[in-house]
Amino acid sequence: MKTVGKNIMSELVHDVKCAEICLILEGSYPYVAGGVSSWVHDLIQAQSHLTFHLLILVAPDSEKKRRYSLPKNVVGTTEITLQRLPKGVKKLHHAEQIMQQIEQLLNDLTYDADLDDLASLLRISSPLRQQLGKLFLLDSATAWQMLLRMYRTGFSRCSFLDYFWSWRGLLGGMYSVILGELPQARVYHAVSTGYAGLYLARARLETGRPAMVTEHGIYTTERCIEIAMADWLHEEDKFRSMNVDKSRRDLQDMWMRTFKNYSRICYEACDQIITLFEGNQSSQLQNGSVAERMSVIPNGINYEYFSKMARSSSKEKFVVALIGRVVPIKDVKTFIRAIAQVRESLADVQAYMIGPYDEDPEYYDECKMLVRYLGLESCFTFTGSVDLAQWLTRIDLIVLTSISEAQPLVILEAGAAGIPCVATDVGACREMIEGDKRESPALGKGGMIVPLSSPSLTAQAIVQLLSEPLLLQHCGSIIQQRVRLYYNKNDLDETYRGLYEKYCSYPSVQHIKEEVA
Repeated sequence: MKTVGKNIMSELVHDVKCAEICLILEGSYPYVAGGVSSWVHDLIQAQSHLTFHLLILVAPDSEKKRRYSLPKNVVGTTEITLQRLPKGVKKLHHAEQIMQQIEQLLNDLTYDADLDDLASLLRISSPLRQQLGKLFLLDSATAWQMLLRMYRTGFSRCSFLDYFWSWRGLLGGMYSVILGELPQARVYHAVSTGYAGLYLARARLETGRPAMVTEHGIYTTERCIEIAMADWLHEEDKFRSMNVDKSRRDLQDMWMRTFKNYSRICYEACDQIITLFEGNQSSQLQNGSVAERMSVIPNGINYEYFSKMARSSSKEKFVVALIGRVVPIKDVKTFIRAIAQVRESLADVQAYMIGPYDEDPEYYDECKMLVRYLGLESCFTFTGSVDLAQWLTRIDLIVLTSISEAQPLVILEAGAAGIPCVATDVGACREMIEGDKRESPALGKGGMIVPLSSPSLTAQAIVQLLSEPLLLQHCGSIIQQRVRLYYNKNDLDETYRGLYEKYCSYPSVQHIKEEVA
């Protein structure tokens, strides 16, 4: 590991009150409901002997309504709006020289960067932090000339308008991390890579304090999926047949490489790189993680709480539910199409999409239109956010059609209540449903695994389980036993308690004045 924290001037003053743990959160807690946010909320509550400061990164137009009441041991919050920079000044002394230094580092950060590149950028920006802002970095004539040079050098075959907005989007996000407020803490803990991971690396460099990241899903993989689905980022057809310089990169490549670089920088800065299951570690290694600092801490749930839920036996119809956010990565449309096919074999099925639908209104509208088009209005309901505990007493089978997951808590929560699952083969879904190498002897299957984006095979699995009551009951019993034996929340809490106490005890780094090499 490189000697991070000693590359730029840093100071951590003991007599200033600071939280023990600074959690760095992007697009999740406390404004977005879901598995990651629930995990964060439980983590804070389980470490009630420690104080937490929340560094919350939000999108410019995101809703700021809290979905969770903050625990008492949260002693402060700092909100950073990505893309929203301070105004700053428009002219600086030696503006051209400063921008040329920044330009080289920006080229690296969007192509092939490491922690030293971030340290160099911080070295340039730190003395000017009170002056830098939107006027100079994005709107000045100097910034415009830099934009033109970067476009002509690597992206001239792309639409200039698309490049312009990509450039402002990527740089606006990065600048907001570089210039944003950094709370003091004994340990910095990010719950993803991406912008949160970049902020974590900055904290490690500027304070010298320990840094750790916990990845649920692999952020880079999920962003790459979203980027690949963004039509406006694709090259125009007329360029595909042209003999162009292969070194010139398209916009899709720029976005993907940038987020991969952010992951690499985050991993390099971390003392501990955690994920929920072993399958994620190969992706982390490919993105630049270091094996000796990697560990697996699986999700856990309150088994006693969920296992005591009394299941209703007086229902007239089978109840099937997808529990999650109505967003493209959950592939709700495949679930809807599967239910349409299930209804051809089993008329007595009621389907529910349980979870918030305000994160992506356009996708939600598309899903509602698909329900109407397939004639499912009478048997398919979008519930919005609900008290899941009340619903688990009614559900016979849960379905996850996600194209990317980590270790979904909903499988464990439903499993503890004796509800089997049909899930796509993503993340830790297979090992939760079918078991892993920890089981000796193997317990069996607690549901079924189906391929991605396959309404027909998803429907077949649903029909098979609902048509055979003894099989449905057997699978529910198996997954309940598996959750009890291998996904105990108390173990998770104890592991994090040990890590936090270990890193909180590390000595502070003060008055470091060594310059970036």
